[in-house]
Amino acid sequence: MTAIDPTAHLTAEQIEELGRELDAIRDEVIADRGEKDAAYIRKVISAQRKLELVSRGVLLFSLFPPAWVIGTAGLSVAKIMDNMEIGHNILHGQWDWMRDPKIHSTTWEWDHVSPADQWKHSHNELHHTYTNVIGKDNDLGYGIMRVDEDQKWHPFHLGQPLWNFINACFFEYGIAAYDLELGKNLHKRRRKNPEFRARAKAVGRKIRKQVLKDYVIHPLLSGPSFLPTLAATFTANLVRNIWSHSVIMCGHFPEGVQVFERRSIKGETRGQWYLRQMMGSANISGSRAMHFMTGNLSHQIEHHLFPDLPSNRYAEVAVKVRALFEKYELEYVTGPLPKQVFSAWRKVFRLSLPNKKQEVNTPDREQELVAA
Repeated sequence: MTAIDPTAHLTAEQIEELGRELDAIRDEVIADRGEKDAAYIRKVISAQRKLELVSRGVLLFSLFPPAWVIGTAGLSVAKIMDNMEIGHNILHGQWDWMRDPKIHSTTWEWDHVSPADQWKHSHNELHHTYTNVIGKDNDLGYGIMRVDEDQKWHPFHLGQPLWNFINACFFEYGIAAYDLELGKNLHKRRRKNPEFRARAKAVGRKIRKQVLKDYVIHPLLSGPSFLPTLAATFTANLVRNIWSHSVIMCGHFPEGVQVFERRSIKGETRGQWYLRQMMGSANISGSRAMHFMTGNLSHQIEHHLFPDLPSNRYAEVAVKVRALFEKYELEYVTGPLPKQVFSAWRKVFRLSLPNKKQEVNTPDREQELVAA
């Protein structure tokens, strides 16, 4: 966390009262969920499938440049919708209350190389439980970046702007690798672990399925437009990866977002957990279209407070949450996309360099601050 704790002015009683107020906001939405919400997600899924079908149909004629541009743009948007507003939110269990087996976190599989069950473990169970806790939250730096000034600097960190750019371009593969905890499991003995081998095989099967669909079957169906369709699909996946990476970076990494040490969450209460979500996330301001294309993760603060609430309700929840920030004199970190992207990348570059006065870490301190 920063040297000056932005929550230091709050008493233990105030923090628990904050938790109760946030629980009340959540309970109000849960009690109000209904057919209007269900109709929303069904409409979004229908629109995404139609857009993907039409786009792939246009790409049958992608030998002609106008068809390539239109088809690629449509496929890019369809893939973003599938990843952000549909897949991410369904796998969070936001729509399980509908009891629709076709739109349920236990049955949904998305257009992504990371199997849904592995992503749910690393994202829902680990990231959302230990948000921004160094050494516990694998999303924090993805194991390739220095994310806090107190972390000991190594020459490897000089390359983190490059590692981050590569990760952005191939983000779905980066997610699959860290879902597997690949860096930790590359050790020979760990690789032989039956559980790891089973998970690795599942990722391999999912990658083969995705590659076969995107880079073999659909291009072959295009006949003479095989190569343009191949290029269009690669471009659409690239656009989806960079977009989703950017949204997630803006939600977790801009200046003003707090990072926490492991010892800070020992004995953490419900109110303290809520407070950590508030201080460890940032929002993106913008239009309704912007919110939709981010999967409503532009309301990242609200999402981290209430990950299982329907995403279409975050905008109304945000008004109440922001009022609580003001009531308790806390900073609500938000801004337009360009500002948040610039802030996040500036932090990536800044932390790639050693501190002017790098603190000497003891073995205990080093273990406490080791990157996820």
